[in-house]
Parts: sequence; structure tokens; C-alpha cells
Amino acid sequence: MQIIVSETKQELGMKAARHGARLIREAIASRGEAHIIVATGASQFEMLERLVREPDIAWHRVTGFHLDEYVGLPLTHPASFRLYLWQRFVSQLPTPMRGFHYLSGEEDPQAECRRVGERISRHPIDVAFVGIGENGHMAFNDPPADFQTTEPYLVLDLDERCRQQQVGEGWFKTIDDVPAQAISMSIHQILESKTIIVSVPDERKARAVKESIEQDISPQYPSTCLQKHGDAHVYLDRASASGLTKPAVQASSIGTIPTTSD
Repeated sequence: MQIIVSETKQELGMKAARHGARLIREAIASRGEAHIIVATGASQFEMLERLVREPDIAWHRVTGFHLDEYVGLPLTHPASFRLYLWQRFVSQLPTPMRGFHYLSGEEDPQAECRRVGERISRHPIDVAFVGIGENGHMAFNDPPADFQTTEPYLVLDLDERCRQQQVGEGWFKTIDDVPAQAISMSIHQILESKTIIVSVPDERKARAVKESIEQDISPQYPSTCLQKHGDAHVYLDRASASGLTKPAVQASSIGTIPTTSD
């Protein structure tokens, strides 16, 4: 796992987007196509803003997969992740993608897990763009996360800290408005990605970042799973990196901080 610390969230987004764009171009040059996973939420604003502006990407050769979506939330709701992805990513690209596999939790969530799960199982993922939640979740794999299942997508109950984060970010007015369940890509499926690019700005994420990097791998800290991946890159700003206490981090200057991988 590699840690990259920037001064600002804008610089973080630029670096993460450039890295991901390079990998997408390389996959297209090698195989004629690329497959990516795209996350949502406030942590992805700056990265996506830059990614859609990256030059020389043959988007018509790129297929995207949706990371997670609320159960029961209509597409027209401001917090819908399908709406987010359309507004902030798919519709902003200079040319149409080959395809994007959205998740819908409005009708039969279990059937939707099977439908999109079958599709992603046929396509190796070149780059997964993800974040880390305030409770350490990846996608909606709240603690304790299921590290054992090999199903690509799951229907999961959302814990209180996760739901409160959605209120804090302004997606919902009250915690009672936040759906109790969501469709989520599993930890196993995320880790199947060739490269994982993790964008985590803001001081409110500092505790989760510290736990992700400094705790032992455990379902109680879902994002510690990144320590098992051979090509995971965690992009931080000064605020989100402020809680790190490992000697290599304390002594580092702005830039790239190598860490050990388990």
C-alpha cells in the first residue's frame, strides 16, 4: 500500500485522477478496452472533476461499474448515487463510454445484485476509484464487514455512524431520512481490482485513515483490507493525514510515503 499526501484536496484530486487516467490509457493500449469502478460521495468531488478532463482517454472503450446504491431511493432523489454518477461523471465526459452498469435498489435489490454481479464477474477491473467512510467502511461495507463472501454485490444494513455521515454531508435532512439498507460491492470484489485508487480528503476522515493504515487487518476496520492488496494507493490531504503516527509518516514531507503490505 502506498500513501500519497498532498497539501490540499484539490491537489489530491488532481494526482489521483492523473494516476487513474494513466492506468486507463495503459489498459486500452494493452487490451483495447478498460473496466473501472467508480465511487460517489463528497470524497470523490475533486478527483472526478479532474478525471473527466483528463486528455487522450478513449472513453468509448471504457466500461464502468457502480460501487453502491441505497435501497428504495428513487433516481430523482438528490442523494441517489445513480444521479450523482450521471451528473458528475458520465454526462461530463467528452465522449460517451462504452457502457456504465448502474445499480438500482428501487424494486428487487437481491435480483439487482445478481444482475450486475454476473456482469462484473466477466470483466477484470483495471482501476477501482473508491473512498473510505468516517466509520472505516469501503462502499457500504460497515463494520464488522464480511471479508469472507465472494459474492460481487450484497444487500447490507447501514450502521448509525454511516447514516449520520450522510446527514453531515448534506445528502439528507435527518438520520430518519437515510435509507436503512443499501446495495454494496463486496470487499472481495473491490480487492479483485488490479489497482485501487483511494481518495480521502478532509479532517473528519483522519481517524478512519489512521485506523486503515495503522490497525491490524480486521472486519472491525473494513478499510484495513487495503493492506492486503498489492497495488493500492491512498491519496490524502494534510487534514486527512493529520492523525497518522507511524514514524515514516511523521518524518515525511509532502509526497509519497511507502508503507508495508501484509
